Amino acid sequence: MKLKIKFYLILFILFNVCLYAQKEVTDSISYYNNQANINIKTNQYKDVLLYTQKAINYAQEHSKIKEQAAQTAKLGRLYYSLKKYDDAIEKLTESINLFKTITPSAEYAEAYYFLGLAYINKNNFSAAEICINKTAAISKAFEITGNNELIRLQKAIIYRANQKYDKAAAILNSIISKPDKPEISDTKAEALYQMGLIEEHNNRNNLALNYFNKALNLNAKNQNLDQKSNILLAISLVYEKMLDKSNAYAFLKLHLNLKESIAIATNEKLGINDYEAFKEKQREQNLIRLNKEKQEEQKTKNFSRLINYLSIALIVILSLLSFSLYRNNIIRKKSNQLLTEKNNELIKAKEKAEKASNARADFLSIVSHELRTPLNAINGITHLLLEENPKKSQLHYLGSLQYSGNYLTAFINDILEINKIDSNKIELEHIDFDIKQLLEDLQNSLMELATKNKNTFILDIDPDIPNNLIGDPIKLSQIFMNLINNALKFTKNGKVSITGKLQSVQDTKAVLFFEIRDTGIGIPEEKLKTVFDSFSQGSTEINRKYGGTGLGLTIVKKLLNVLGSEIHLKSTLGEGSVFSFGLTLAINNNQTPIEPKQQISFDISLIKGKKILVVEDNKINQMITKRMLENKEIICEIIDNGEEAIEAVKKNNYDLVLMDVHLPGINGTIATQAIRKFNSITPIIAMTAISLNENRAMLLSYGMNDVITKPFIPNDFYILLCKYLAD
Repeated sequence: MKLKIKFYLILFILFNVCLYAQKEVTDSISYYNNQANINIKTNQYKDVLLYTQKAINYAQEHSKIKEQAAQTAKLGRLYYSLKKYDDAIEKLTESINLFKTITPSAEYAEAYYFLGLAYINKNNFSAAEICINKTAAISKAFEITGNNELIRLQKAIIYRANQKYDKAAAILNSIISKPDKPEISDTKAEALYQMGLIEEHNNRNNLALNYFNKALNLNAKNQNLDQKSNILLAISLVYEKMLDKSNAYAFLKLHLNLKESIAIATNEKLGINDYEAFKEKQREQNLIRLNKEKQEEQKTKNFSRLINYLSIALIVILSLLSFSLYRNNIIRKKSNQLLTEKNNELIKAKEKAEKASNARADFLSIVSHELRTPLNAINGITHLLLEENPKKSQLHYLGSLQYSGNYLTAFINDILEINKIDSNKIELEHIDFDIKQLLEDLQNSLMELATKNKNTFILDIDPDIPNNLIGDPIKLSQIFMNLINNALKFTKNGKVSITGKLQSVQDTKAVLFFEIRDTGIGIPEEKLKTVFDSFSQGSTEINRKYGGTGLGLTIVKKLLNVLGSEIHLKSTLGEGSVFSFGLTLAINNNQTPIEPKQQISFDISLIKGKKILVVEDNKINQMITKRMLENKEIICEIIDNGEEAIEAVKKNNYDLVLMDVHLPGINGTIATQAIRKFNSITPIIAMTAISLNENRAMLLSYGMNDVITKPFIPNDFYILLCKYLAD
């Protein structure tokens, strides 16, 4: 059953395809044209006219102007051949108007030619002359030579009709003189006939008969019945003028018989009823077309009216929009003016803020620099007094003085560090280091604080972390030192652990995670968001109890931001805190593992008897530095300016130069540059109360070997001397 359904479905589809294909074949201009040509051969002119009209309708419906013009011209020629000259003139004129809208062609010239013939047969010779001249012009433009003799013949006929016999005779005689050829026999016979008419008009009857007889002989070859009928009638009339009644009657009878035969043949081609039926149908189609055109015209009018209404509505809307835009423009101008004023105020406020920020930075830089010099004196003198075996009653005071000096030094360093970060003056180093070794060193240095607070201090480092990383170990040390120091300080009888893990390795970069966990006092929830602000320590009670500046976590957060990371905090009051952050550091796979640094310790035997030049302009610092050196049996020479320092190094051999950066005259950096031009061996160590615009790399670039920052820790000072004075 299913197969049957499929079979019938396929048959139905094929039938429709064939029907559609047949419709495509039949419903076309070429099909109608072929049918018309077939019916011409069988003299079925009723069908010829029908198919030609269908071809015209199809071309018109499908907007094929060229085909419509050609088929309309063909219908006009058919009317002409059927001697329906008025209809021929109508259709040929219609086709010419269509041809004018497209590129001219040979068919355009042919339409004008047949229109001229129709006008000749209607005895409208002025219109005929215009058409024949137009045919000649188009033929010349398109180099059409096959119709030259026909065009000249029609011109001659028009000249004869207009009684211009000389012009007509000249053209006709040139045609008659042509050699006899089948293709021009009809034209030549017509020329002989026309010359006979001219001679008859001039009453030269014998010459006229001669031309008519020659025309009749040529006509016998082409069988043009209409032409033969005209020639027979002309001969009859000439014989009548010559009073030869017998011949006149005989030729008249032949003419009438032939005329009747032509009429019968024409009626066989197209009966009167058939023609009237065709014209009636054509009129009906024209009425239908006119009605359609009127409907289309009405639709067009309605559409135009709608467009006009819409245009008016659009104009109204646009007018309202324009008015609205005008109002908005005024409001926008006022707003822009107000914004401009506010923007100018903001710019001024920004400039003021920048000036204030720069002033703050300069102030902090100057203040910190100026505080370092007297602090250096306080710390130095305290150290010297402690070395001179003070009384037991004095030890407490000196210890407090030393603690206060160290506290102020750390506080100034923190302020300066924050100021550097905020002013974008901080520079990151990219050097090889071992982060595991760095954390172990920090653990060792802070073990005393852990022991003091009775804390368990654990370091858990992932062994898979690469040994050779590239980064800034000094900045990382500051971060870890602040976090670990806080954890140990705020934890008593508890546990502090530092955890480092390797999360992943991406190409040549290691992604690390660090966590500092303690079981200390914790941070209240309401303080978690503000604990990283400057001078914030949770509460004033904590500040009083544990001390500190409240700048450590601020520095940690700002440094991690510079390194492209972020600090995270979890804390519960009374249970402890967890600080964590991630870091992405480059791996240096081309380097051998970094050897652990050997700690340099102070050994008096290494520096005893060495000769050092101290370039320092501050009298107190001169006294302190000289006393600290002489206490270790070091020979010391003091100079207070850069010019004399240069000359002294030229004339004497020194084991080391301690060069203050800020000196009267030329400063320490310029003096160092001058010394390096003639002495590249003697170590030069910069002594500076380093400011915002100074850094270690900048000072080393002038030729200095190292930098010690005032106020310095005496033990660090002696260790640095040992580094450069030891053999």
